[in-house]
Amino acid sequence: MTPLSKSTYLMGLQCPKLLWHRYHAKELLQQPGTLAQAIFDQGHEVGAWAKRLFPAGSEIAPGVTDFDLVCAETQRQLLTRQPLFEPGFRAGGGYARIDILNPVDDDAWDLIEVKSSTRVKDVYLADVAFQAYVCTAAGLTIRRCYVLHINSSYVRQGDVDPQVLFTQVDVTRKVVALSAQIADKVDAFARVVGAAEHPAVNIGPHCNSPYACPLTYRCWAFLPEHHVMTLSRGTKKGFQLLAQGISAITDLPETARLSRVQSIQKRAVVTNEPQIDAKQIKAFLGRLHYPLHYLDFETMGSAVPFFDGSRPFEQIPFQFSLHLVRHPGAEPEHRSFLAEGREDPRPRLMAALVQAIEPTGSIIAYNAPFEWGVLTGCANELPQHAVWVKSLQPRIIDLLEPFRKVHCYHPDQHGSASIKAVLPAFTGKDYSQLAIGEGGTASLEFVRVTFTEVSAQERAKVRRQLEEYCQLDTLAMVWLVEKLQELAD
Repeated sequence: MTPLSKSTYLMGLQCPKLLWHRYHAKELLQQPGTLAQAIFDQGHEVGAWAKRLFPAGSEIAPGVTDFDLVCAETQRQLLTRQPLFEPGFRAGGGYARIDILNPVDDDAWDLIEVKSSTRVKDVYLADVAFQAYVCTAAGLTIRRCYVLHINSSYVRQGDVDPQVLFTQVDVTRKVVALSAQIADKVDAFARVVGAAEHPAVNIGPHCNSPYACPLTYRCWAFLPEHHVMTLSRGTKKGFQLLAQGISAITDLPETARLSRVQSIQKRAVVTNEPQIDAKQIKAFLGRLHYPLHYLDFETMGSAVPFFDGSRPFEQIPFQFSLHLVRHPGAEPEHRSFLAEGREDPRPRLMAALVQAIEPTGSIIAYNAPFEWGVLTGCANELPQHAVWVKSLQPRIIDLLEPFRKVHCYHPDQHGSASIKAVLPAFTGKDYSQLAIGEGGTASLEFVRVTFTEVSAQERAKVRRQLEEYCQLDTLAMVWLVEKLQELAD
């Protein structure tokens, strides 16, 4: 059999059924989406920066996927006793390409795994342990094992400094603790792959941990529309209920211990009617003061900061949409900003926002802590706006609140209070007609047409799509407040 790679080994740890499909029915695995691909691409970028820490290093067989060729080239390059990038080894039933192999002492090596996250996760330890197992089986002496991850406190000033961008963590002790189990697991996974049929595995927490499984769409297909896994904040309870043979919310016994929110959700599903607390909705609406400002930001973040004064993964706003409703029944007025060029967008965005927001009136956002975090981040970088930003805080209202607290709940929300679930449930309108339909894609598309070489026509097209998407985000809030006003009457 083909030896296990580190990715298929991790698949086996997560779910043997997934591992079997990877070898026998790969076409059934759901392909990674745009966001997953972006994470993969970011890993390559981070890896390239990590290599700059070892200027004498050599890349092993770049672009080559043939096991034999990579391993043969690796054996030749080992003799140079220089840092090696992507060397490959096949031994002990496994195959691995190592991010960085650094020579130490007379004949030993340090194994360095590069990650684009800001901390060491448990799954990284299993990943590194497998690599060390393969290297050792191939005859190498591994002295220490490290995870090289992004330093979250790094602040870019001028050119990126890889010496400060990364934090190196010694994980040798934890890797050694895992190593004794690997040979047995490799043998067990080989039996799974060699079986005529996939093993029977019930759905469970492993379906989304440590990674979202590309078979979930198939394994979960047996569940009814309103199933127990859609109970609000009820993942653990949902799996317990499934183990008891209860899959539908309508089948929950009266004795089932449910939270207040889950009880409301059950009542909505059983009666097939929205659950409305008009008194609480009216109280929420009573906090709104005209003119109403409906505000939404689109942001971008990266492991390697884009601009001076920014940190890894800091959310840098490049766009805002604001709908202004001056009085009850007034037509919304739209104001917006979308950054141009490759410079830091925050100075121009904040200048435009100061002009867009009136001196009085509520500022409404959906999941307002995010918008407030963007504002305070801009104020920290642009202290001339700090006093103004602080003055906004008492005016900010979170439109998520009545839906999170289920003062109104529609069975079509399926346990979610996101605006993408709430809007169609209560208004019949949605984002389906848009080319860009969610924030992650908006961020990726802005970065693509701004920081890579595309045609002027492509850039103009995507910018129109970004305007349409962000505008709908704030118009959706206008519609939801109008619906709340209707429900409160």
